[in-house]
Amino acid sequence: MSATTAEALRAFRERLGLPGLVDVHTHFMPERVLSKVWDYFDAAGPLTGVAWPITYRHEEEQRVALLREFGVRAFTAMVYPHKPGMAAWLNSWSAGFAARTPDCLHTATFFPEEGAAAYVRQAVEGGARIFKAHLQVGGYDPNDGLLDPVWGLLAEAGIPIVIHCGSGPAPGKHTGPGPVARLLSRHPALPLVIAHMGMPEYTDFLDLADRYAQVRLDTTMAFTDFSEGISGFPPGELGRLADLGDRILLGTDFPNIPYPYEHQLDALDRLGLGDDWLRAVCHDNAARLFRLV
Repeated sequence: MSATTAEALRAFRERLGLPGLVDVHTHFMPERVLSKVWDYFDAAGPLTGVAWPITYRHEEEQRVALLREFGVRAFTAMVYPHKPGMAAWLNSWSAGFAARTPDCLHTATFFPEEGAAAYVRQAVEGGARIFKAHLQVGGYDPNDGLLDPVWGLLAEAGIPIVIHCGSGPAPGKHTGPGPVARLLSRHPALPLVIAHMGMPEYTDFLDLADRYAQVRLDTTMAFTDFSEGISGFPPGELGRLADLGDRILLGTDFPNIPYPYEHQLDALDRLGLGDDWLRAVCHDNAARLFRLV
């Protein structure tokens, strides 16, 4: 896409006849927390071997305005704690953000700690529509007993959880398909959305999606030049992307991406899976999941 980002995305949407994009993996969080996240990516070179410049390092208001300019009709505020005592505070902030940002899907999070079930229930009753779990940053096992009531509550409510569980960009103690497979064996109806397509364990997470009907995957950073240079998607699995076309959701990691927003869409387009697949991934699947009108 050689035109400006907004122009390129407008042409992309018009070609597909889309009313907009739905991006299930964008980050909005308290400014001091986001600043620390940016510091992490600024120092990510040793982890990935590649520099990770933040393309959209702007104030919150400008970042929201950019997504709207890009034609994103619904997005998320992926917050996540790295220690106990943080999740409830993040949930309070994200509830306020959703209240003042009507096109943001009210997002919440949790951590394995006493009281997690109570504040997750509070978030659900307060209108949370999507949750975020980050096994790498949080450094926890999703099968921790403190989370059993949380998973049960979310499975019963049918609220999707975007879970960073793959071992990219750097492995964690509890990343990889094993812990998630054990979780799903106990909660088979859990509506997990595997972040980053499970990078780099793509095949293993596609296997889980085949096995569990409520498992989805988001495209965040997958297939881009940046990620292909680090952990390329196996070409032999492209057919499975087509087969699972109704359970793949657009995600980008905005604003924490080292390239322009439109490159994620360009990367999906060049997979050659067709316009119907693109329409489903970039809008229709998430619109159906979140009952967007």
